[in-house]
Amino acid sequence: MTMQDLSEPPGSSPARSPSSGKLVRSTTVDLALEAIRGKILRGELPPGAPLRQEALAEELGVSRVPVREAITRLQGEGFVTIIPHKGAYVCAISADEVRETFEIRLRLEPWIFGRAMPASSETTFEAARALVLQMDEATETTWGQLNWRFHETLYAPSGLDLAIETLRRLNDRNERYFRFQVVNVPIREHTRREHLEMIELSRARDVRGGAALLREHLQHAMRDIVGVAERLLAPRGR
Repeated sequence: MTMQDLSEPPGSSPARSPSSGKLVRSTTVDLALEAIRGKILRGELPPGAPLRQEALAEELGVSRVPVREAITRLQGEGFVTIIPHKGAYVCAISADEVRETFEIRLRLEPWIFGRAMPASSETTFEAARALVLQMDEATETTWGQLNWRFHETLYAPSGLDLAIETLRRLNDRNERYFRFQVVNVPIREHTRREHLEMIELSRARDVRGGAALLREHLQHAMRDIVGVAERLLAPRGR
């Protein structure tokens, strides 16, 4: 079954009105985006690989237009580099960048979390738990931002707005790395357990225990994501 089959119900004809036609095109772009992103995350399109619009369009059963739009969106997400007069390529994956990101987080987040605990309330904990439940149903597109919102919710009572903003920018820059966690079920389950434990430690005002768990949580995430990054780099001899 091609994406054309998925975007148009059996027996239907192409949309006649401009608005419905736009909807079909938009749906096709979204399907192409998910498919190409999935290939990158699974390593089927390794770092540095060219994205050939004609071949992808043929494989996905769509025209080149939605593929071109999907590639443009992937550039905005940090998965693709577009070089004028050359083409589009999968962005390089840097295990060193992942490590640096987590080294910064390991220094900032336990401090922020500890400062937030005394000012946290049941409203904080309920909001954090709701985000954990949302993450259970999250897609590759939404999981990273929900993960950030979970941490931000627990950190916000600290009043350390500048530090939190620093973390937010860091998260936006490196969100594509965090998406590797989405396609790995054991990693997601481990992350979920630790998130729930973080809520309970915050509720108990256990600053020392919370800081220790958060360090362990971040170290687990770093190890998992570095491992995926290195596997993706393996075909290139890294």
